Amino acid sequence: MKIGFENRVAIVTGAGGGLGRQHALELGRRGAKVVVNDLGGAVDGSGGSTSAAEQVAQEIRDAGGTAIANAASVTDLDAVQGMVDEIMAKWGRIDILVNNAGILRDKTFAKMEISNWHAVIDVHLNGSMNVTKCVWPIMVAQNYGRIVMTTSTSGLFGNFGQSNYGAAKLGLVGFMNTLRYEGAKFNIFTNAIAPIAATRMTMDLPGFEGSAERLAPELVTPAVVFLCSDKAPNGRIIQALGGKYYSADVRENVGVDLGPGATVEDIADNIETILDMTHNVGILERTPHR
Repeated sequence: MKIGFENRVAIVTGAGGGLGRQHALELGRRGAKVVVNDLGGAVDGSGGSTSAAEQVAQEIRDAGGTAIANAASVTDLDAVQGMVDEIMAKWGRIDILVNNAGILRDKTFAKMEISNWHAVIDVHLNGSMNVTKCVWPIMVAQNYGRIVMTTSTSGLFGNFGQSNYGAAKLGLVGFMNTLRYEGAKFNIFTNAIAPIAATRMTMDLPGFEGSAERLAPELVTPAVVFLCSDKAPNGRIIQALGGKYYSADVRENVGVDLGPGATVEDIADNIETILDMTHNVGILERTPHR
């Protein structure tokens, strides 16, 4: 079955290069009207230019698609709202949001400046919230939306020197887990992609040497574009690595019921059972806490 996006309008943040560029190009190839959003800054978020976003938008147009460029920072709520207002005035709807914009300011926690904690959280987590907040009422009103959060294995499992990045990325999973419940009745499905790819953000990281072809960004894009489609699930995390696609989720085990009189010693006596994940309850088998 051919997956197409005719008459759909998509925003891809951080689409001036790397993963976002590939997502935007593929959505454009498949018929979506694409808003290529990119501040045009450095990997650490400094600086800015409209040229990166405009170049990708032109690539889409040159291939016969429809696209506009936008250089709003996802951290600037007023600028994001202005972008959304411009899209609505031009095309009258917003169907797809890929929250991809991000920066890196890696340091071990002991050496990290507090400002670099806030900067990374602001772009990844608050930036995704800003754009989602602006498009949410539009998606509710049209009874349709597809939102993709970009999480990371650094958030799911941790990574040395990335406490700020990991916290932001796992925060996006929590954000997704709530939106999947709140959006379902409006046909708004929210999912997450956890990519491993060779981009300018990863090129200097250990383990990425000589990985440009093996971990090409375009090998992540099929999963992202599927999550943007009518066939998308709701509330799932897909990992993508060099052509391999697999899932992750948050699980809890069956545990042990120690009753209301449980003591610290009871915990100590039963800790192996409490921590044993052999018998677990999957994400689709439980209902949310109230």
